[in-house]
Amino acid sequence: MSDLDDVVKEFLVESHENLDRLDRELVALEKDPTSRETLGSIFRTIHTIKGTCGFLGFGKLESVAHVGENLLSRLRDGHLSLDAERTSALLAMVDAVRTMLSSIESSGTDGEQEYKTLIETLSRLQEKKAAAEVPPATTATLSAGTGSAPPEAEPAAAAAAASAGVTETTIRVDVGLLDKLMNLVGELVLARNQILQLTGSQKDPTLLGTTQRLNLITSELQEGVMKTRMQPIGNVWSRFPRVVRDLAISCGKKVRIEMEGNETDLDRTIIEAIKDPLTHLVRNSVDHGIETPDVRTKNRKPAEGRLLLRAYHEGGQVIIDIVDDGGGIDPEKVKRKAVERGLITPAQAQRMGDRDAVNLIFLPGFSTAERVSNISGRGVGMDVVKTNIEKIGGSIDIQSKPNEGTTVKIKIPLTLAIIPALIVTCAGDKYAIPQVSLLELLRLEGEHARKGIEFIHGTPVYRLRGRLLPLVSLSRELGLSDGTFPSANAHGECEAVNIVVLQADDRTFGLVVDGINDTEEIVVKPLGKQLRAITVYAGATIRGDGRVALILDVMGIAQRGGVISESRERTPQELEAEAENTQTTVHTLLLCSAGDKRRFAIPLSHVARLEEIQTSDVESAGGIEAVQYRGQIMPLIRLSSFLGCESAPDGDLLQVVVYSRGDRSIGLVVESILDIVEETLAVRGRAFRRGMIGTAVVQGKATELIDIESVISSIDPTFLGECAAVAVGP
Repeated sequence: MSDLDDVVKEFLVESHENLDRLDRELVALEKDPTSRETLGSIFRTIHTIKGTCGFLGFGKLESVAHVGENLLSRLRDGHLSLDAERTSALLAMVDAVRTMLSSIESSGTDGEQEYKTLIETLSRLQEKKAAAEVPPATTATLSAGTGSAPPEAEPAAAAAAASAGVTETTIRVDVGLLDKLMNLVGELVLARNQILQLTGSQKDPTLLGTTQRLNLITSELQEGVMKTRMQPIGNVWSRFPRVVRDLAISCGKKVRIEMEGNETDLDRTIIEAIKDPLTHLVRNSVDHGIETPDVRTKNRKPAEGRLLLRAYHEGGQVIIDIVDDGGGIDPEKVKRKAVERGLITPAQAQRMGDRDAVNLIFLPGFSTAERVSNISGRGVGMDVVKTNIEKIGGSIDIQSKPNEGTTVKIKIPLTLAIIPALIVTCAGDKYAIPQVSLLELLRLEGEHARKGIEFIHGTPVYRLRGRLLPLVSLSRELGLSDGTFPSANAHGECEAVNIVVLQADDRTFGLVVDGINDTEEIVVKPLGKQLRAITVYAGATIRGDGRVALILDVMGIAQRGGVISESRERTPQELEAEAENTQTTVHTLLLCSAGDKRRFAIPLSHVARLEEIQTSDVESAGGIEAVQYRGQIMPLIRLSSFLGCESAPDGDLLQVVVYSRGDRSIGLVVESILDIVEETLAVRGRAFRRGMIGTAVVQGKATELIDIESVISSIDPTFLGECAAVAVGP
């Protein structure tokens, strides 16, 4: 059985179940030959077996089923009446089919017997005049196939025994029953969690032992029931070859579909939820993505396009890729269409990058089709695809390169019923965060809590392993406080800051909470319709103490906190593609102003810290301004003075960009810090003065790019050399 193809296994299971039912129906039909319903059911069963075995190449089984189907067809249409001989012949056919199925299971073939006598008898009985009375012993020989006496225990008893291998290891269960069982297991998990919490402080060894056993059994039961709901994604993909074939013919295209990871398992509810979105994306790839053979040949591509469906597990999620080698998405065409349809303004289109432009296809009412057809062009689809995927906690991303193809990447959870979650505290209430979005946990204490959090243009950030992590206060986003942090206690000491590092779509951010509790397996309960419009919540659960905890929607919080907005980070593939243009490079920049409000940009890789320094702390030594900073004397360079710009009067605080090499630091004083951006830069003008690389357009405005090392060298030529010596050593 293990060596058989999955399709053959499914055929065997279904056929054995159908044959068991046929035995009962034929006997019942003999008692009531006029039952059209029973006759129709028998006919459909034999017809299904015949069609499937012909497709699988079992010719002998097909021949027997075919003549049986013909006889049943005449009985069903009223041309013949059922009598004892015909009933016996049909039962003999059932035995013969069962014997051949057992042979398929054991050897992979439908056996050596030809069943000529049985076929002849079934053919003869299709005539209106039945044969003379046939002794019962004669009909018993029909299944032997040769007219001779059957071997000992053959055929019915041995055939039935041989079928036990398949039928005893597989059973079909109603989907509604599985759903009910899953709900009961969910309630059991909740009760288990409550018992564990209640007995946590108990010291009775018998009670503790029983509790732990209950915990173990519940976990194993939960795992087992979850497996019963898991189905391979191939069950959905099996329809796509036909969809692609028919659509390609109607569009005049040649498309080859390939599928990888068919065996990747998903919860049944997830499978049902992604059927329509996947179908829409596959149709889009054939209709919009892959070109006609003449266009592909002209572009030096194979005439036959390639569509790849790939599924795999990664990080507790299932990733589905829909990849085509078609014409890709032209961002300029997308922007033009969006402007024509009034979805964006021309000014917005001009400022928009390629990544943002491609994502316009998810807007309601958007379509790039030149004409409306029965396939596309009505502007309905991709927005629904995105909405449906996000409803189940998933995300969708598009990566496209003109004339090379498009990849649609979908990330979805394994299941929606019972999920691991991190429990956090905010303003005295408990909230659950799905663990699939969790990256790591941080706790800042004491001085590190006070100095570790920096503010850029009013936005709090934390430097995590060299990258700035934007911070979002949960209490502020939920409207429970003003979200000010780090806060101080009654003694004026800085309280600890708890940061949950999360990933939403392709962005990483830190969620600041009051406390971090523990991870739990939670049962997801849907929100009532009155609360579904609140985007920061994805559902609710009942905790071990019997109280309700709301489940946070990480994507919704990221959008509400401004982490995900119209301006998004580019993917590595897009960065690589853009970097191929020798006129452009990609930089993460710190934007600042100096002197007469001119905008400047500093590569963020050169920035160690951003500080606010009291003007009164600035000292002068040898004509150079400096400040005591972290046990050292840090020289200060005023950017406005260096550039010869008119500087504004000093306030109480100086904005300082700290540059470090080795154990030495220099501070660059700017008038204000504006933002941190990631931009594809086209340097449009060469530098005509020292300390500048050139001029580029950043956020739609002319911005001068600072060569910070050149600035430092002009003030202190020994700085870089000494730092290099420190780094290398003697």
